[in-house]
Amino acid sequence: MSLNRCEQRVFDYLQGHADEKRFWQEKVRAAARARAELSEVAGRLEADLWRYYEERSAVASPFREAVRTEGLRRTSLRNLAELLLRLWTEPPSPRGAGPRRPAP
Repeated sequence: MSLNRCEQRVFDYLQGHADEKRFWQEKVRAAARARAELSEVAGRLEADLWRYYEERSAVASPFREAVRTEGLRRTSLRNLAELLLRLWTEPPSPRGAGPRRPAP
């Protein structure tokens, strides 16, 4: 999966800040548990990630420097939202798949 510069900046920041990463892991997991449709969950997380980017751009490096040179234009963070869902949640089970029976 390819991330744009803004997405990569957020991802790298989370990887380097354990408290922030834990916060987002729990947020992603809670969102995945609360909603059935993966596309709906990713859309909601994408909006939350953009608000986070805006908030961090006022106080944290490297966001502040990026905004100073690139400006603060709304950029899609959808790929990042989908990546975090894949990394931090259980994959959805196939429809209709019940518990497996042990082989006789």
